[in-house]
Amino acid sequence: MKWFNPVRMLSVSGCLLGAFSATSAEVPAVAAATNTAPSLSLSKPGIWKGEVGAGFLRSTKHVSVVAGAGTGLRVFGTKENHDLALGGLSYGKMWGDVKAENHWWRGNWEWRVELFGGEQFRPSHEYVVGLAPHLRYNFATGTRWVPFLDLGGGVTGTDIGPPDLGGRFQFNLQAGAGGNYFLTERLALSLESRLLHMSSARTSTPNLGVNTCMFMAGMNWFF
Repeated sequence: MKWFNPVRMLSVSGCLLGAFSATSAEVPAVAAATNTAPSLSLSKPGIWKGEVGAGFLRSTKHVSVVAGAGTGLRVFGTKENHDLALGGLSYGKMWGDVKAENHWWRGNWEWRVELFGGEQFRPSHEYVVGLAPHLRYNFATGTRWVPFLDLGGGVTGTDIGPPDLGGRFQFNLQAGAGGNYFLTERLALSLESRLLHMSSARTSTPNLGVNTCMFMAGMNWFF
């Protein structure tokens, strides 16, 4: 048969096979291009204005758990040494952006609230429980060490009695200094020394007061 030419048939078959191969190679590339979606970032927002220790963002909050003990002081007229063991739970939030940007004392103000409790273990065993708002200043050192100064005051319930206190309801004043050491970007260990004063502001007698120098250690989570 004249119309059957083997050479021509081989040429046509080669062209069809080449076209099919090229089309098959393009299909995955087109599918990949059309199915590509923008990636979503799941990382948590940061808490620092730069590196760890550079100062907190104003939105930063923190919770902490602390515990410690202290020795009583016979000051301001107190007649006995009141040794205490206390634990506390607190919540805080930065009060604005980093202050004093160009000074060595640059840092953040923070307000926080602390619930604390424990006991007097010398000269007798008596309970202590209290609630106090605090104002804290965190220094921005640019390192993992973040020192702070702290002032607070609130209300206390205790059955510590005469000769220094005369009622279960007392007020408390606190002043302390310490520091956080950041193990990670958000987790820190804290060490602190604070002076705790309790008295009734003359709502009961006697009202000589309880004064204890506390040494506290804690764990802090910032978010």
